Amino acid sequence: MTKYFFEKAKILIVDDNQNNLKVLCDAIADSGWEILVSLDGESAVEQAEYAQPDLILLDVMMSGMDGFETCEKLKFNLITREIPIIFMTALSDTIDKVKGLSIGGVDYITKPFHTEEVLARINIHLKLYSLAKQLEEQKIELEQRVAERTKELTQAVEDLKQSQLQLVQSEKMSTLGQLVASVAHEINNPVGFIMGNLSHLAEYTSKLINHLQMYRQLYPEANEEINKNAQQIYLNDLMKETPEIISSTEVGIERIFNISTSLKNFSRSDTSSKIEFDIHEGINSTLMILKHRLKANKKYPPIEIIKEYGDLPLVNCYPGQINQVFMNIIANAIDALEESVTNAEINQKNHHNLNITITTIVEYDNNCVKILIQDNGLGMDTETQEQIFDKFFTTKAVGKGTGLGLSISRQIIEEKHQGKIYCNSVLGKGMEFVVEIPINTL
Repeated sequence: MTKYFFEKAKILIVDDNQNNLKVLCDAIADSGWEILVSLDGESAVEQAEYAQPDLILLDVMMSGMDGFETCEKLKFNLITREIPIIFMTALSDTIDKVKGLSIGGVDYITKPFHTEEVLARINIHLKLYSLAKQLEEQKIELEQRVAERTKELTQAVEDLKQSQLQLVQSEKMSTLGQLVASVAHEINNPVGFIMGNLSHLAEYTSKLINHLQMYRQLYPEANEEINKNAQQIYLNDLMKETPEIISSTEVGIERIFNISTSLKNFSRSDTSSKIEFDIHEGINSTLMILKHRLKANKKYPPIEIIKEYGDLPLVNCYPGQINQVFMNIIANAIDALEESVTNAEINQKNHHNLNITITTIVEYDNNCVKILIQDNGLGMDTETQEQIFDKFFTTKAVGKGTGLGLSISRQIIEEKHQGKIYCNSVLGKGMEFVVEIPINTL
């Protein structure tokens, strides 16, 4: 006996004639295939559904449901539609053969049966069915591999895009930092010169005024020309206001110096290794730069900064990057408070006092300092909180945010400093960001 392909195949024979069934079963008994039988179309449909044969030999002329109708039911069922069906018939009418093939049959075996022909036809269709199944499995596997590879490539492109944007953002911050530091240095030179001269000017002016007062006391009766000139130049007012002008100028110059120093501190370039840094200095420098946004204007009331500073040790970190995190969080808090005012106006309600509370705590047990930055704005729902640190996610209007600020902040805190950053919020009750930075890290 020839060794046939698909030796463990399962074959269903459907015929209402016991003799035909015996002939067929005897013909293929030595093939090694599992043989199932059905005596009518109804039972054949049921058996095919649960037994899942690999091939069906189906008699055309049966009482009750004939072979054609049985075939149509098998092909209508999603479970059995792919099983190959070979019709068995004594008919030689071409029309019947065409009909059988058109409704889904794959071949015909003509009675009386010839064993070698039956075996050959069964074998070839089992091979074809096996190959079809293999091709379908390979197709599914290939589609899965293509889908996985496409997903990997898509993710790679997305990661590359994000890396490029972060690189651009970092380079922009670095360039801006260098520019600001350079400008601050250039401002400090003339400011220092002016401050030095103002102190001398204040001293000299005081001496001159004292000298004039001495003249008035010793020579109270001045001549007419001197009195007239004194009236013309408003001497009394000059003597009173000149020290005040100098003092006011000193305050202004000192403010310029503080702003310049804050810019320099904020934009300080990070070295290749971490250095010890005063966290409060970084927060204060950030607040100085954002001071113009905290003041009242035609659209918004003032924003109060409430500082609840703890006694923090110096932290081993990259100061410029940490300042960038403070800038992102505090600027976002200001945006949220401004939005709360806008929404209050839309709803025709009086807006509340706006404030940002900054709390610093040291936790020696956890070797970290904790910075809590809380606003009393609108807050956000849980779904938004879960996405807030995702790249390119933003709740701001188009053109007002890139969605990179908080993502970069998380990268700075968690990847560069092995710390933590997270948020807490209840919708309608404000937002709180918590930053935890290890005191000492490598």
